[in-house]
Amino acid sequence: MKIHFVGIGGIGVSALDKYYLAQGHKVSGSDLVSSEITEALKKRGAKISIGPHRLPRWNLGNRPDLVIYSPAVPSENPELKKARKLKIKCLSYPEALGELTKKYFTIAVCGTHGKSTTTAMIGLLLIRAGLDPTVIVGTKVKEFGDSNCRVGKSQYLVIEADEHFASFLNYWPKIIVLTNIEADHLDYYKTLNNILKTFKKYLWHLPRDGILIANRDDKNIQKICSNKKNVHVPFFYSLKQKEAKKFKKILKIPGEHNVSNALAALAVARVLKIPDKTTFRALSEYRGSWRRFEIKQLKLTNEGEKRSRPVKIISDYAHHPTEIKVTLKAAREKFPKKKIWCVFQPHQYQRTYYLFKDFVTVFRTAPVDKLIITDIYDVTGREEKEIKKRVSSKKLVEAINQFNQHRVLISYIPAMREVADYLKKNLQGGEVVMIMGAGDIYNLTLDLTKMAKKKKIK
Repeated sequence: MKIHFVGIGGIGVSALDKYYLAQGHKVSGSDLVSSEITEALKKRGAKISIGPHRLPRWNLGNRPDLVIYSPAVPSENPELKKARKLKIKCLSYPEALGELTKKYFTIAVCGTHGKSTTTAMIGLLLIRAGLDPTVIVGTKVKEFGDSNCRVGKSQYLVIEADEHFASFLNYWPKIIVLTNIEADHLDYYKTLNNILKTFKKYLWHLPRDGILIANRDDKNIQKICSNKKNVHVPFFYSLKQKEAKKFKKILKIPGEHNVSNALAALAVARVLKIPDKTTFRALSEYRGSWRRFEIKQLKLTNEGEKRSRPVKIISDYAHHPTEIKVTLKAAREKFPKKKIWCVFQPHQYQRTYYLFKDFVTVFRTAPVDKLIITDIYDVTGREEKEIKKRVSSKKLVEAINQFNQHRVLISYIPAMREVADYLKKNLQGGEVVMIMGAGDIYNLTLDLTKMAKKKKIK
């Protein structure tokens, strides 16, 4: 079968691309910009065009049998319009993944935070238990060969079930893992109550013999699980379990939030009758994933300097206030005596606007020595013009500085190139630099790595 992906460079869409390539299908795709993801897909055999989407020259000989598109792709996209005109089957990424969930014994991990890590943990322990799962996750996992997709031969499929645009309502799992529920994606949901209603609706996608595994520590999960009309009584996990202390000792990735993720994975293992011994060994080996507290040790040297300056760079995807809070807390616990700098790129004007007060509160009390905030990452096609006028990173920095409880040094540095220059001039050596955000801020990590390899920063 010939499958064409529109927006092939997305972290979710690219995983599905790898799945179909592994199944022997012919895959093509397009995206606006090239990235390490699109380059990796080319090496796997996908034919990819980069640049503005133009009207495709499909004919009876080479036109695809199926078009799969990212939810971020607008409906007026020329490729989508042409495919529909030719009556080619078109599915969004969630719709296409939803079709797969009906064919497998699917374990779906949902929640506002912790989805990627928990999905990766469950996938790893199923592998160690000999269950050979297929795993589709929203990050690159070291144990999967730095891939976001691992194709197995068994009946098990483990997926990250995203709640944005209510995407998870396309999925039909046998096991749902629910990590936490909090206000996010308010550009779509508008209120927390709408979020709770949608999660509750999703839980009804479980069959009567399905299983719900839920975090007892989360107050919003308690709200939707306390209804007596629910079909399923949850298997709860909690940080109060005795296993929590053991996970805190053996996990390579820091933070109480990751202990909670591991407890969720343990609950899945027990439902599947996997021995605890296997689970603890598997999770103790888990090395983390791309942009989830990903640590690199660099040695930076300015031109003319004889002494190199060792610096720890930690790349992290945290972009919601709660994620930022727990990640910075984990960094301080792991490096109690180090100077910690944080470079944060706000993700999406609408998230920054709706959660503005929460961002201010978190950064006012952040356990860091230096905070740098860049311009907001503009998510094309999702931003409202009126909101873009009301919020900015400069306003965020000004609000944080009004009541800066810890007297953290805070700088607003708009562009990434300027941030790199600032780090070059001001890092003394020995610092831990947290580079945080869900946009293109990871390029700063890549740039610093390249600079370090050259032994100097120009």
